[in-house]
Amino acid sequence: MTTTSSDAPALPQLIFIPGLAADAIMWQAQFAVVPSGLRPVVAMVLSQSASLRIEDMATAVLAAHSGPLLLCGASMGGMVAMEAARQAPERVVGLALLGTTARPETTEMRALREAAMELFAQGKLREVIEPNVGFAFHPSSASQPNLVRAYLDFVLGAGAEQLVRQNRAVIHRPDARLHLPRIACPTLVVCGDSDQLTPPECSAEIAALIPGAELQVLAECGHMLTMERPDAVNRALLQWLARGGWVPLE
Repeated sequence: MTTTSSDAPALPQLIFIPGLAADAIMWQAQFAVVPSGLRPVVAMVLSQSASLRIEDMATAVLAAHSGPLLLCGASMGGMVAMEAARQAPERVVGLALLGTTARPETTEMRALREAAMELFAQGKLREVIEPNVGFAFHPSSASQPNLVRAYLDFVLGAGAEQLVRQNRAVIHRPDARLHLPRIACPTLVVCGDSDQLTPPECSAEIAALIPGAELQVLAECGHMLTMERPDAVNRALLQWLARGGWVPLE
């Protein structure tokens, strides 16, 4: 029997999951190269969710998008993607985890977030966010005004309520390391070599726990790798999609 294109199984949908306070802007360079057949979309349910739990955000992503899914999450988005893979392993057929961590919150980071949230509640967003540029970007990227402006625009634009809510969710995130060894789908892990917020050892740990996962460390790159090193991230994503059979090999 000859198989026609109409007989071929439908491709999974590619869902980009932003980091804390981020939006589609951080994925602009990736949208420019991924095949339209994967119906790429940014999961904005995170910014709309009133939940303070990563688990609920993952459930919302799964509910908002039907069928088999390719999840590409950055930072907090990676935490949500890992949780979605735990909740629905039969639906998550591929994972790309960028600049994220599977570890639970540390006491030190919780204290820093709590202090920041107090300032957010007082409306002092710029006092917290602008100094954070030096932690979010590699020095070579932090010196690029257009890049920094784009970052500040979407983080400040998120507003105090969203910043508090999402920081609260990150503080109470689950320890994803417990379930990572059960993930069986093709997994890509990418991080910047100078990431100060989720250091490279966090990504190395994830890649070591997920069977067959591939780890790529990008040189001279900080936490905002989709914006800092878009070409390198795009190559890594297209190679991951090709390995999974979702796009043709070049």
